[in-house]
Amino acid sequence: MLRRPKILAALAAVALPITALGVSTGGPPAAAAPPGPSAATTSAGAASAFSAAAAKYGVPESVLLAVSYSESRWDDHLGAPSTSGGYGPMHLTAVDPNEVADLSGKRKVANAASLRTLDKASELTGLDSASLRNDTTANINGGAALLASYQRSLGLPVGASTSPAQWYGAVASYAEAGDRVAASGFADDVYSIMARGASRTTNTGQQITMAPVAVTPDKAQADKLALPAGQKPANSGVECPPTLGCEWLPAPYSQYGAGAGDYGNHDLANRPKTGKIDYIVIHDTEGSWQTTLNLVQDPTYVSWQYTMRSSDGHTWQHVKANDVAWQAGNWYVNMHSIGIEHEGFAPQGATWFTEAMYRNSAKLVRYLAAKNHIPLDRAHIIGHDQVPGTIPSTVAGMHWDPGPYFDWEHYFDLLGAPIYGHKIFPVKAGSIVTIKPGFEGNVQVVSNCDAPGTPCTPQATNFVYLRQAPDDNAPLVKDIGLHPNGIDGTTDVSDMGSRAAAGSQYVVAQRQGDWVAVWYLGALGWFKSPASAPDAFAKPGLVVKPKAGKASVPVYGRAYPEEAAYPAGIPYQTVTPLQYSIGAGQAYPVSDLNIETDYYRAVTFAGQPPTDHVQVLGKDRYYQIWFGHRMAYVRAADVDIRPAV
Repeated sequence: MLRRPKILAALAAVALPITALGVSTGGPPAAAAPPGPSAATTSAGAASAFSAAAAKYGVPESVLLAVSYSESRWDDHLGAPSTSGGYGPMHLTAVDPNEVADLSGKRKVANAASLRTLDKASELTGLDSASLRNDTTANINGGAALLASYQRSLGLPVGASTSPAQWYGAVASYAEAGDRVAASGFADDVYSIMARGASRTTNTGQQITMAPVAVTPDKAQADKLALPAGQKPANSGVECPPTLGCEWLPAPYSQYGAGAGDYGNHDLANRPKTGKIDYIVIHDTEGSWQTTLNLVQDPTYVSWQYTMRSSDGHTWQHVKANDVAWQAGNWYVNMHSIGIEHEGFAPQGATWFTEAMYRNSAKLVRYLAAKNHIPLDRAHIIGHDQVPGTIPSTVAGMHWDPGPYFDWEHYFDLLGAPIYGHKIFPVKAGSIVTIKPGFEGNVQVVSNCDAPGTPCTPQATNFVYLRQAPDDNAPLVKDIGLHPNGIDGTTDVSDMGSRAAAGSQYVVAQRQGDWVAVWYLGALGWFKSPASAPDAFAKPGLVVKPKAGKASVPVYGRAYPEEAAYPAGIPYQTVTPLQYSIGAGQAYPVSDLNIETDYYRAVTFAGQPPTDHVQVLGKDRYYQIWFGHRMAYVRAADVDIRPAV
C-alpha cells in the first residue's frame, strides 16, 4: 500500500514502467532460433569432454557432471562471464577482489581464492586463461583439475573409479564458500543432483545426460575444511531452512518524522492471526545486492522479507514472516504474502538467475510454504508481475519482475512441484489448460532490453504470446490496463500484457487447427499449440462464469470487506472494480476458493487496537481466478462455479 510521500517517491525510483520509446505496436515476427552449438565443442563432444576430463584428472565422472550442473546446468555462455565472474560450465571465476565488498559488516562473502579459481585451474592444467574462458573442453578440464586438487589437499585418494561418496569434502571445497555451513549446503545440492540424475539441452544446443547414482556421501569430511563453522539458521533466529546460508539483517521499524504516520519500513503484525499468509512473491532487485541491502535498511524506503545474492544464493532476512513488509505494491497482497528479492536485472535474465540462486530460493520457498501451509503452485508462488493493481489508476504502474527470462518450469521442478504437461485430457472448448512451453527452446522475440527500438539478445523465455486472431502475423492482444490508449500489445521487455507465462491457466474458448483460443482479460487470446509440440496441456478443475442474466461481472485487485464490516474508528476501504470485466459466456479458472475477505489496518507507528494494527474481517466472499497475466478476484455473489469440461 502506497501511503506516504516518501514511500511514493521511493517506489517511483525503483518502478519498472512500460517503456514508451521505440515500442512496436504490432505483433512480433516468428521466434528466433536458439543459439547453435559452440564451435569449441559439439553436442557429442560435450559429453565426451566430461568423460575425458574425469579420466585424465582422476575424478568420478558423476561428481564432475553433478558439480557442473549445480554451478551452471552445463551451460556455456561462449566466453562471457556470469554476474559472479564465473566462466563456462565449471564456473571458473576471475574477479578482482577489490571490487567485492560485504555490506553485512560481518565477514567477507568468501575467501579471496573463490574469486580467482580460473587462475588456479590454469596453474594446475597449464592451459592459458583465454582457453579456460572460451573453450568448453578446456573449462571442463580446469574444473576437474580443481576438484582433484581439493581431494588431494584433504589427504583423500583420487581416481575416476573411486567412490563418489568419498568426494564430499572436495565438492564442498569447490564452492569456495566463506564457512562450512555454506560449503556443505553446496555439496548437499550436488549429491542431491547426483541421486536424481539430469538430462537437458544446454544453451548452446548440446544434449547431456547424467544417470542417477545412489550414494551416501561422507559428510564428516566437511569438518576437515579450513573454514569457520558458520551459523546455522536454527541458532541465529532467522527463519530459514538449516542448509541455507542465511543471516539476519533487520529492516528498521522506526519513526523518521514527527507525525504518527512518519515511520517505516514495514508494519508489525501477528500473522496468521492477523491474516493468513497465502502467497510468496518472487522479485528481482533491479540493482546489486550491495545497493539492495543498503535500501532495505532505510526507514523511508520499502521493505521485503528476504534478499538472495546471485553469485551463491546467500540469503539475508530483513522482516519476520509474521510481520507485513511493503513489497508487493498492493496492500491486500502485502497483508497475505512474503516477499523474496533476488539480485538481478529482469532484462538481462539468465545472466543473473544463477543455478545457485534458483536452488537456494527453492529451498527457502519450500521451507516457508510448509511452515505457512502455502500451496506449491503458480497461483500462490507468484512473480511480482502477477500482483494486480488495486484500482484502475494503479494497473499501468505495477511491476513486471522477475520478467520473461525467469525459468519457472525449472524453479517448480526444484520445488518438487513440477508444472505438469500431459495429454490425458483433450484440449477442447471449455477445458482448462496449463501453459508449459518448455523454457530452453522457447526463444520468443523481446525488445528494448538495452536501448529503445532494438531487439533483445535471443535467449530462452518463459511465456507464449497471445494474439487477436489465429495468425502468426496477427497483432498481440490488448491490455487496457497497461495501455489505456487502446493500442495493441507490444514485444517490449516490460510489456507482459499479452504473455501467458509457464504455469498459468486459462479456459479454452475454441480451437482452429494448431491454434487455441483462451479467455484472457475479457477477450479471446490465440496461441499456437500443435499436437506434435504442444505449449498447453488440459487439466481438470473449476471455473467461474457470470451468473445467469448478467451481461458482465467486474473483477477486482483486492478482496476487501463490505462497508458494514468496519467498526467505528476505522474508515471504510472502498471496493473499486478494475477496468476489466468478464462477459456472459466467458469462463476463467478458479485458483483459490478460500481467500480471506479482510483488511489489516496499520497506519501509525506502534499503533494499538481497536483502531490500528487490527484485522477487519468481512462476510462478503471472493474467489481468486486466473484472468490475464496477473491474477484477479471476483465476488462469489457475481459468479457460478462449474467443473471444467
